[in-house]
Amino acid sequence: METIKIGLLGLGTVGGGTATVLLRNVEEIARRTGCKIVVDMAAALEPDRARELGLTEARVTANAEEVVNDDACQVIVELIGGYEPARTLVLQAIANGKHVVTANKALIAMYGQEIFKAAQEKKVIVAYEAAVAGGIPIIKTIREGLSANKIQWVAGIINGTGNFILTEMRDRGRDFDEVLKEAQALGYAEADPTFDIEGIDAAHKLTILASISFGIPLQFDACYTEGISKVKQEDVAYAGELGYRIKHLGIARYSGDGIEMRVHPTLIPEKRLIANVDGVMNAVLVMADAAGPTLYYGAGAGDEPTASAVIADIIHVVRGCRLGSSSENSIPALGFQEDSISCMPILPMAEIKTSYYLRMLAADRPGVMADVTAILGHAGISIEAMLQKDPVDEQQAQIIILTHRIKEQQMDQAIKEIEALDSITGEVTRIRMEPLG
Repeated sequence: METIKIGLLGLGTVGGGTATVLLRNVEEIARRTGCKIVVDMAAALEPDRARELGLTEARVTANAEEVVNDDACQVIVELIGGYEPARTLVLQAIANGKHVVTANKALIAMYGQEIFKAAQEKKVIVAYEAAVAGGIPIIKTIREGLSANKIQWVAGIINGTGNFILTEMRDRGRDFDEVLKEAQALGYAEADPTFDIEGIDAAHKLTILASISFGIPLQFDACYTEGISKVKQEDVAYAGELGYRIKHLGIARYSGDGIEMRVHPTLIPEKRLIANVDGVMNAVLVMADAAGPTLYYGAGAGDEPTASAVIADIIHVVRGCRLGSSSENSIPALGFQEDSISCMPILPMAEIKTSYYLRMLAADRPGVMADVTAILGHAGISIEAMLQKDPVDEQQAQIIILTHRIKEQQMDQAIKEIEALDSITGEVTRIRMEPLG
């Protein structure tokens, strides 16, 4: 039986999971590919890690460049993460005529265009299923399974850390800071959790989903990104009273004038399936013109779930190698032919229409609500629901308002005028709402 040798860059969580699953399922993988896939060489800062994983026959080095430049390695699997040295290593692997598999969402979101162009010129494949939603095969689903459809919109819970925090805030009535510390203790969040809680990780993934859904260039810098660090436990509770749940959602939508690409906390009706995705789990809801709505749920991170996607890509590449295929006759990197990639504009947030949840601390006296509703009415904003909570003290009360759809720029102006009222204390809390119907 033919043997395909791969070079593995990184033996951390995902790299270790990849090695483990490759060894455990070697016979099953051989049945699917018709050949044996082995880790011939691995790059790791701790050489003993390879032995611990059972890679007893693999050559191990601390220098990743040695793996990329080794003639025996036919496929390079990049699991280092981050921008550099990952970008340099991947481009060098491509220059050497090697196929590449990566789980690096940041790399693809930022440098995907450059990498895919280099791969096309060298007639090699770059596969990146594991870059979005871990073990959920969402890249293949949109790029291949739904390729007959015109995608209308995609909405995803694509960061498990943020979902865990919001779930705990809802179910146990805990504050954000308290749950974040627990997430760090459990290993769900890094010591510096910025990428997770401020939406950067989700924005990397959404950038990729938007490109494969609508056939547009990868444009991470154009993605509106807002984190969950300002979400209060009281907002989570009030949303529940009104029949909603708050999720940190990534949304990409074709709206006629352009593409919406945004990550932010979002109120979703609690009856929606995606609103009931809890803990560290991920889910992606895709609305397509022919298939209608389809939901994909599973583990969005972790060693073996992510390894599942990595190895699926390795199998895809190996099958192509055995058939003598190249990037010229494989599935296009973004699912669309290169000459059909569209430069549709990414809409600025000010032009996007959505509904809103507003919470404000108001003086508990006659006429305040009339002033607020007058401002909203003058801005053309209609109210769907209103809730006044018991007074915070003898002088102030919490007011919660749900609005109908309106442009963000109109809401921005209305909030500015409301905050200027002497009867309103502090800032107005604003969380966007999506029906996802």
